[in-house]
Amino acid sequence: MPKNLIFIYLTIMSVQVIAQEIRDPRLEIVASFGKSQPIGVSVSSDNRVFVSFPRKEPYTMGLSEIVNGERTSYPDMKWNAKEGLPDSHFVNVQDIYVDTDDQLWVLDSKPSSSGSVFGKDGSEESQQGQFKLVQIDLASNKVVRQYTFDDLEKAKSGLNDVRVDTDKKLAYLSDPGQAGIVVLDLATGTTRLLLAESSFTTADPNVVLSYEGSDMRDSKGNPFRSNVNGIALTKDNRYFYFKPINTTKLYRIETVYLADASLTADELKAKVEDLGETTITHGLVADVKGNIYLTSSLDYSIKRYTPEGKVETVVQDSRLIWPDSLGVGSDGYLYFSCAQMNRLPQWNDGEDKVSYPYEVYRIKVL
Repeated sequence: MPKNLIFIYLTIMSVQVIAQEIRDPRLEIVASFGKSQPIGVSVSSDNRVFVSFPRKEPYTMGLSEIVNGERTSYPDMKWNAKEGLPDSHFVNVQDIYVDTDDQLWVLDSKPSSSGSVFGKDGSEESQQGQFKLVQIDLASNKVVRQYTFDDLEKAKSGLNDVRVDTDKKLAYLSDPGQAGIVVLDLATGTTRLLLAESSFTTADPNVVLSYEGSDMRDSKGNPFRSNVNGIALTKDNRYFYFKPINTTKLYRIETVYLADASLTADELKAKVEDLGETTITHGLVADVKGNIYLTSSLDYSIKRYTPEGKVETVVQDSRLIWPDSLGVGSDGYLYFSCAQMNRLPQWNDGEDKVSYPYEVYRIKVL
């Protein structure tokens, strides 16, 4: 199907789902957060659920563990204080990820104005980004190590999502600000920027997101646009999946190539696999069977890319407004947040169209 027809179809679907108020009885609410916007979600091997929140009002904590349906500050209240030293409190938690060794990785990322996908504010503070990756051991609930990305170009970077390869001792991070993949060596703390501004990591300028009959544009008429954003790492650490938001193509590369610093830029590009058309996606996650789950905001759904290359709809529900970050538990449930980005005032002429309360959901998938 030609690209323009795909987006006409998806726009129609977005209107139809809201109009029909589709509800899936299998969908369960894990926790509600009032006006606090949940972003990151991840789940440990023993099904502890963690949810992160960006630094915006009303702000009570950046990182939480959900206990009996309620959020509690994690790893403690000091780390979640509004003010504090950079190495002992969260500035703006962007993403979280529990690796195969049950280490929780917290990406504390406040991009510069040029690195942000949400526009520029022009302030002096916005000219330099602030980034750190915090490792927390879930057995002791203690911070083990921090990485500060000292060699990262902080004026341009916009670190968004993180996945950790426990075999190669590498962290892979999407960087929409630089339109590339950042590989962090966990032993040395040094980074490499890969696939930068390639066709695989750059947003398609012709793709404009549209919801409920209206294009997603800011007050100046600029459309929402994000380069490489959602990423996933298979449980065997073999494959790394990625895509920009503003494209329907899904890509993957074997991690052995991301780890090989001897490859030239062109040699690395040749290792990328184009998996074909999927959907507009904000978050990705892999399960133990090799399925890749993709959030699909234009038709209010979660989809699954199977090892056989098929795209299946897992759940479609009118409440899935900008489904964002996901985690898969050993209990067979897929957990995910709904950030409702398209309903924020900055994309609606100053009008807040968010449907409160914000919620995190789960659905049985395995």
